[in-house]
Amino acid sequence: MEMKENINIEFKREFTTELKKEVVAFANTNEGTIFIGIDDFGNVIGIENADEILNQVVLSIRNSIKPDITMYCNVKIEKIENKDVIVIKVQRGTLRPYYIADKGLKPSGVYVRQGSSSVPASEESIRQMIKETDGDSYEKLRSLNQNLTFNYTEQIFKENNLLFGLSQKKTLGLIGEDDLFTNLALLLSEQCNHTLKVAVFEGIEKNIFKDRKEFKGSLLKQVTEAFEFINLVNKTEATFEGLIRKDERDYPVEAIREALLNAVIHREYSFSGSTLVNIYEDRIEFVSLGGIVYGLSLDSIMLGVSQSRNEKLANIFYRLHLIEAYGTGIRKIFTNYERYNMKPTIKAEVGAFQVVLPNIHYKKIEEKLLVDNSSNKNIEKNTTESKPLYMDILNFVTNKNGATRKEIEEYINFSQTRVITLLKEMLELNLIRKEKDKIDRRSYKYYKK
Repeated sequence: MEMKENINIEFKREFTTELKKEVVAFANTNEGTIFIGIDDFGNVIGIENADEILNQVVLSIRNSIKPDITMYCNVKIEKIENKDVIVIKVQRGTLRPYYIADKGLKPSGVYVRQGSSSVPASEESIRQMIKETDGDSYEKLRSLNQNLTFNYTEQIFKENNLLFGLSQKKTLGLIGEDDLFTNLALLLSEQCNHTLKVAVFEGIEKNIFKDRKEFKGSLLKQVTEAFEFINLVNKTEATFEGLIRKDERDYPVEAIREALLNAVIHREYSFSGSTLVNIYEDRIEFVSLGGIVYGLSLDSIMLGVSQSRNEKLANIFYRLHLIEAYGTGIRKIFTNYERYNMKPTIKAEVGAFQVVLPNIHYKKIEEKLLVDNSSNKNIEKNTTESKPLYMDILNFVTNKNGATRKEIEEYINFSQTRVITLLKEMLELNLIRKEKDKIDRRSYKYYKK
């Protein structure tokens, strides 16, 4: 017999548990044949107790490899040079990637054939095999991580009087037909590898961080905690209509909610980056990866047309009453701003989608700064160039809940004379008020009007 090991032929002197690695490699790459009873040099050694060994081989293939590969394996005993040899013919499977059950869908469990060797597949190669088998929908693909837990998601389902057992996981799409967890399951698990980042900046530029948070775990947990955090920094502005006090948030709460849910539900999760929320003094930006779903345009989205990139994820959010109906979120965001004569902004680029909510009170501050104060020409002249300083001082006294002139001097690092002039201008523009300090009645503090 003149044969050599190659990409389609593997020799084994005797049966060992390493056999499953070779079967997996052939099933993931191209068809091949494994001979048990032939050494690495092609010498026929033969095996004793061939029937017993054949049973061990069949059991090993059936119990140690997932998905089930037995229908693509033909195991039999052949006589070669008058000696018993077990011959295993493995076809390329249709449910790739195949893997060693106790190792899982990772390089240590997934093998491919390279030359005459079986080697671990790269994570990228594993993902590609999953795509070829399952299609391009991220949420339907098999998760590389099969060790998933759902403590938070189970809690939310329970609070909504919904069951979250094995049958529900299959119906919702968390478990596929091969009884493996899908990427949808990964997104709802504690092991979710995507995060949501919220950053709060000082002023209107991305220069100085005031605060930042990164939310991890189940997407349900991320949106809940992120919404609570954003709501904390969504300041309340008090206005008066006669004797009636009216409290109003900087951003309509429903608009924040819809923009956040839109960013999480409709993003492309095959990208590894985080969903971003950037909060400035004049706006909040919600940035999600993936851009607009193919076939839709920005105009069609504005009309209420919806085609969810993650239909099964959207369905779960719908069942949990987090969204009401498909295609209404963007419309709700705009409706919430109609009474302020302001409009949110939507931008769609290749690979990214952004919703920008304007601060309804920031415009009022700008209008105050641009008031034509004919009684004081110096203030009118200096308003434009001093405007950034006014905003800095307003932010400072607001965050400190009142500040003395000396504290303001140290903060903006200007001379006493210049700070006194700025504070006088701001008082006359009705941007701030001056009150005696409650603790030290000899000094004054400045507060936002």
